[in-house]
Amino acid sequence: MPAFKRSAAEQKQIENSGPEFLEALARGLRVIETFNHERRQLALGDIAKLVNLPRASVRRTLHTLVAMGYAEVNGRLFRLRPRILELARAYLQSSVITDVLQPAIERLSEAIGESCSAAVLDGQDIIMIAHASPQRMIPVSAQIGFRLPAFATSLGRVMLAALDDRELDQFLSRLQPRKLTKFTILDKSELRKAILNVRKTGYAIADQEAEIGFRSIAISLRKHDGKVIGAVNVGVHSERTALKAMHGQFFGKLQALATELQQQLI
Repeated sequence: MPAFKRSAAEQKQIENSGPEFLEALARGLRVIETFNHERRQLALGDIAKLVNLPRASVRRTLHTLVAMGYAEVNGRLFRLRPRILELARAYLQSSVITDVLQPAIERLSEAIGESCSAAVLDGQDIIMIAHASPQRMIPVSAQIGFRLPAFATSLGRVMLAALDDRELDQFLSRLQPRKLTKFTILDKSELRKAILNVRKTGYAIADQEAEIGFRSIAISLRKHDGKVIGAVNVGVHSERTALKAMHGQFFGKLQALATELQQQLI
């Protein structure tokens, strides 16, 4: 059987990861990641193009996922099955962070009557790992497991502010910002200025940059040793709370929550 033709990125990852790196597993995870809200079901050929892998390799991966109950096929189209959520559940239930965060987020949300979320940084995105909301419509971006571009969110900018200058410059050099709303900041120099300002103030506010009608304020979440491991925020509908009122209404409450949590996160 001929060897797979690897992309330059794949080859570099394999070389940097050492002999224990399992290439077949890495390829399988890439296949899973092709599915999203815009690509709910895909044909074999489409997946092969998206991951830049041979059809035979993708076919075996999909067959394995179907056999294990993580995917299903209807005619030519493959889609993920609910069992894929077991992978997320494994993280959420094994992480001390989420175990401590969820009840704390729920208490704050109930006290202030607004949505609260926590997230971690993953590459150029943030991933929601805890969320609570009062009984009214909430933005799609608040769902646990949802990914959003870090550059356009208060949660993301707080975590980016915790990077050192070299890491921040590397992040911005790789960034290809896309317009999510008419308010999204795309200019990298402007973004860098906004992130550096977070270092001075200790909080970030994003006003309808990721989703129209939704603004939020976030602060960093630190472990007991002071290391930033995530961020927490309060999100509101723009018609409910004026931009100028965000700091006065929510900053102190977020600070109190973060201080409480810091003693519990080892």
